[in-house]
Amino acid sequence: MIHPQAIVSSDAKVAEDAEVGPFSVIGDGVEIGEGTSIGPHVVVKGPTRIGRDNRIFQFASIGDDPQDKKYAGESTSLEIGDRNTIRECCTINRGTVQDEGVTRIGSDNWLMAYVHVAHDCQIGNHTILANSATLAGHVQLGDFAIMGGFTGVHQYCRIGAHSFLGMYAGITRDVPPFVMVSGRPAEPKGINLEGLKRQEFSAEQIKSIRNAYKVIYRSGLKLAEAVERLDEVVDDQPEIRPLVDFLRSSKRSIIR
Repeated sequence: MIHPQAIVSSDAKVAEDAEVGPFSVIGDGVEIGEGTSIGPHVVVKGPTRIGRDNRIFQFASIGDDPQDKKYAGESTSLEIGDRNTIRECCTINRGTVQDEGVTRIGSDNWLMAYVHVAHDCQIGNHTILANSATLAGHVQLGDFAIMGGFTGVHQYCRIGAHSFLGMYAGITRDVPPFVMVSGRPAEPKGINLEGLKRQEFSAEQIKSIRNAYKVIYRSGLKLAEAVERLDEVVDDQPEIRPLVDFLRSSKRSIIR
């Protein structure tokens, strides 16, 4: 399944049923799992491990050196899970030794054209990154998060699960789970109601998430006070547990 005009290193491990298109270059230390399709004109540099049933489209650059002036040729890696779609001209860099040394992308993600994932980013599962969305280094993106087109996320920011970042949003602080933000700089606009419905959150769960949002953003409480207020009800409303835990662990503070 390797096109005769592709260049594949003898050190690479490519599954028998994986596809590599014409003029693609698969470098040393690359592993490509079963059922994965690499389109034409794709460059994959190792150490990179790509799982099963991924689709990588033309002109993508996968696993190249981190764009970090501190990088001095150390051996770092990229890990990509299963069933991801990575569209045209996406760029995904390996990690740096200043972090864990690995960039990770989970499974069932959809990266549209021209998306950039910088070094040491950690992307969960079932996320959507629309065209030209950009993650700076060390960003964490939670499960089911959605990034609108041309959204930019500052380094070290965390984006919580089930959040929604509107088109052109400029993210300089953490975005809590379930929250919808937009603007440059980004501001909170409510909860990601449509996303929660799609993931079959019940009406009662959505109500408690909406009430938690009001405590954080509309009660006039300081953030620490809001967390204490939510902590009082979290045992009876376990759906807000990820939100409370996220707020407690935030190092950059949150968009508020």
